[in-house]
Amino acid sequence: MPLDATREHAIDYAHFLADSPSSFHAAHLVSQRLQDVGFALQEETRPWEATPGGHVMVRDGAVMAWFVPEEVGEDAGFRIIGAHTDSPAFKLKPNASTTTTDGWGQLGVEVYGGMLWNSWLDRELALAGRLITTDGHEVLVRTGAVARIPQLAIHLDRGVNGDGLKLDPQRHLHPVWTVGHPGADVLDVVARDAGLEDKDRIASYELVTIPAQGPGFFGETGQFVASGRQDNLSSVHSALTALEALAAEPPAGGDVLVLACFDHEEVGSATRSGAAGPVLEDVLRRTAWALGRDAEGTARLLAASSCVSCDAGHSVHPNYADRHDPGTRPVMGRGPMLKINANQRYATDAVGTALWDRACTAAGVAHQEFVSNNAMPCGSTIGPITTTRLGITTVDVGIGLLSMHSAREMSHIADLQAMSAALHAYWMGA
Repeated sequence: MPLDATREHAIDYAHFLADSPSSFHAAHLVSQRLQDVGFALQEETRPWEATPGGHVMVRDGAVMAWFVPEEVGEDAGFRIIGAHTDSPAFKLKPNASTTTTDGWGQLGVEVYGGMLWNSWLDRELALAGRLITTDGHEVLVRTGAVARIPQLAIHLDRGVNGDGLKLDPQRHLHPVWTVGHPGADVLDVVARDAGLEDKDRIASYELVTIPAQGPGFFGETGQFVASGRQDNLSSVHSALTALEALAAEPPAGGDVLVLACFDHEEVGSATRSGAAGPVLEDVLRRTAWALGRDAEGTARLLAASSCVSCDAGHSVHPNYADRHDPGTRPVMGRGPMLKINANQRYATDAVGTALWDRACTAAGVAHQEFVSNNAMPCGSTIGPITTTRLGITTVDVGIGLLSMHSAREMSHIADLQAMSAALHAYWMGA
């Protein structure tokens, strides 16, 4: 039996998750997939290209792409979709390998982002990220299952079920990777799996833990996806597939279309590849200049621009329904969410709301609203950062997840395809 479009989209999503274990892998994968459909790779040190068609550049764990139509009119702007490539994880410290007095070899790690610590216990963990070699080359690496954080047995913590699990990130969250092997260095394993001669070829590294278990489907009809990094690769993949579809049937004229996938959202975005840094503004201004716009023309392009900040949100949890607003009940499987907050933790305003409604209507997809319970402040996104830096209309949206910031989050396949369709409609001018 042939697969329907929703299932095909979900299978592609699962492959994308499996092939994007770190922000660096995700950025390179997006770039490669766009090159495969005709986008030209842009090096930042080379003269900037804004010829008709697609262009893509990678900066560390961020990837930026822009599609220039055949005609860019005087009243054109940028239509931007923003997302992020990073997720909470444990990050390897400079002292990557430590040994206890009892002979246990452990990984030296620190917490990156707002993790659900307990979800990482009793899972086989791999390492993924990038290495910089002694000759200055970047090498992406992903090891096999190498470590685990074993939970204390209930016999040694009798009150854990009634009193709750108490974890100290310095004492309790260091993964075990060997025993009885003094002097062992996990960088030997990393170097081997990266195809290097030995660890002495590694000048520096940025490595995070990932669950070794890959994405999977479950539920009555396999409608749910279980995997890490769905916050926020669900948005990255939705935007990527929308842009791939657009490249096959591009608009003849109109706005310049931009995909901005940032790194470091989970830790505040204040980096050269984060939303609080200059990377998106660099892309927009250099594109405007390459189109022949002077300072006034660039300002007009920006004034006519808009941004859809796409980041995963919270579905109503069936076991904790009281944690959600009693009058606004978004549930996964019923379409993407418009995220609203009176204190502007999300950038959505009335103009952005109307923009998103037009996109969903044009795509023929249902959509929902999300607001927080008043007694439970919400998080934030790249949306407020983007609108503050650039002064453009920005709206916050996302698909609903359960177990957000867990090592293994949960989504619904119908939402994934619906989000991609809505983003495609926005880029096409809805």
